[in-house]
Amino acid sequence: MKLTEKPTKRAARSAEGLETTENPDAAQDPRVAMVLDTDTYNEIDDQFALVYAAIAQCLDLKAVYAAPFANKRSSGPADGMEKSYEEILRVLKFLEYPSDGLVYRGSTAFMTSAKEPVDSEAARHLIDLAHAVQPPDRLYVVAIGAITNVASALLLDPSIKERIAVVWLGGHPPYWEHNWEFNLQQDPYAAQVVFDSEVPVVHVPCKNVAEHVKTSVPELKEMLRGTGRIGEYLLQIFTEYVGQDVPRTKEIWDLAAVAWLVDPESLPSKCMPTPVLNVDDQLSWTHDESRHLYRVLMDAKRDKIFQKFVSNLRSHVQKSADTAIE
Repeated sequence: MKLTEKPTKRAARSAEGLETTENPDAAQDPRVAMVLDTDTYNEIDDQFALVYAAIAQCLDLKAVYAAPFANKRSSGPADGMEKSYEEILRVLKFLEYPSDGLVYRGSTAFMTSAKEPVDSEAARHLIDLAHAVQPPDRLYVVAIGAITNVASALLLDPSIKERIAVVWLGGHPPYWEHNWEFNLQQDPYAAQVVFDSEVPVVHVPCKNVAEHVKTSVPELKEMLRGTGRIGEYLLQIFTEYVGQDVPRTKEIWDLAAVAWLVDPESLPSKCMPTPVLNVDDQLSWTHDESRHLYRVLMDAKRDKIFQKFVSNLRSHVQKSADTAIE
């Protein structure tokens, strides 16, 4: 299995090279099949990523999984997952996007070792969905929170690594001295499982990559003007989080993961041996040149990412308006 530079059409983009593999017998659906695994209520960036996954014309969103989180916005991982589940439904409602049979609850706890999965509706659905894929096609699993659901699915059924590719936003670049980052810190064992599983991985680091995808209240007001109820909601939650009168920008971290599927050129990357994640006090990387390859993003072209997001959103809003008139 080879890693392609672009997830175009029915391309299978693993992490081991640059070749595109297509199934000539498959129906010619030009969209990339994907699921989104998201701790949506954790902050205010997952909502943007969810909207993008749902409305991007080149993507085929098969499912959305609620991921656990624990911070000041939840009482613990189970509560965080449930609040994320409710937020997913809220966002899809504002987007007027059908949610029946699309949204699934995930893990209610984090993993306690790299050998013990946390069973959940989301993990079981991912396994079923993966087995519905016809090789050499792959299902893209875009994870933008603690990666518990995905790691648990890989432990419950390791064979799915031949049918999925994981795009994960979490941790820092392989040259960074530590991984003190929310998504990875929440469940380092889950991250360790994914990196060690040999499933094709596209790693979206936060430091020096996702952190560049930021905006401000005045800019967001202009970008979301005329985008209906969903635009109003995205602006509302962003403004409430940042503050109306605070002169600052705020990262929309998770938009980077979906943006890579839409336009890989906006997030330059390279292939290299997968680093070893150590569950120590630094959550450090060590490097072994004999390890399987993965793709790591190196930079983010911030303007291009937002331009594509807004363009897709405006197209979706216009299409919805035209359909309503008909």
